[in-house]
Amino acid sequence: MSQPFDADQDLKDAPRTGVRQRPRDAATLILTRVRNGSPEVLMGRRAKDHVFMASKWVFPGGRVERTDHTAASATELPPAHAARLAREVTLRRARALALAAVRETFEEAGLLLAEPAPPASVAGPWREFRAAGALPDLAALSYIARAITPPGRTRRFDARFFMADASALLHPEPTAGSGELDEIAWLPLDETRAVDLPAITRFVLAEVAERLAGMDRPLPFVRMIRGRHVVEHQD
Repeated sequence: MSQPFDADQDLKDAPRTGVRQRPRDAATLILTRVRNGSPEVLMGRRAKDHVFMASKWVFPGGRVERTDHTAASATELPPAHAARLAREVTLRRARALALAAVRETFEEAGLLLAEPAPPASVAGPWREFRAAGALPDLAALSYIARAITPPGRTRRFDARFFMADASALLHPEPTAGSGELDEIAWLPLDETRAVDLPAITRFVLAEVAERLAGMDRPLPFVRMIRGRHVVEHQD
């Protein structure tokens, strides 16, 4: 079943400013777990002083940084998901996107999707991982959605959404992180619709629910074409 996308809400989330800019690569990580027989998802509320999506509940994530192209990892993306990303970008860039999702989750929520590793094997700018004696576990990731912020917004991202089970974390509970998110919590999946969500987050949560229910889903790609939001589903 194809999920609807709320285009009207998307415009309210981030009104047009008229600024012209190209979308920047970004990545998001959706962590899930089961408690008392019900699925939960890790989410954080963006600080109210943010110029983009202020006070909205979102998944940890952010733009790709230069160091994400060269960072070491304990494992690589599952072949099927690496191949899916490779239809859109180079393999090096695909790996950088996955690493950005892991790094941003650590920076914003203090959670390490990683495997233990000798400190000496963790290079340069990823010093926080080195201090923790860990390397990113990319094999735990599934690539599940893509969305490009419409033109004319304060920020524009070409965002890839990854999903992973909390069992791959070195420890299960978030910390305060960098402060970009002023509240971080594991939320019951069936209660997330009650919090203030961006339209794209609400759309992706519906995808997550169906995947957790065991449905085999094509990858949705949300973007604007000739002034209209379009959702393409790609195998």
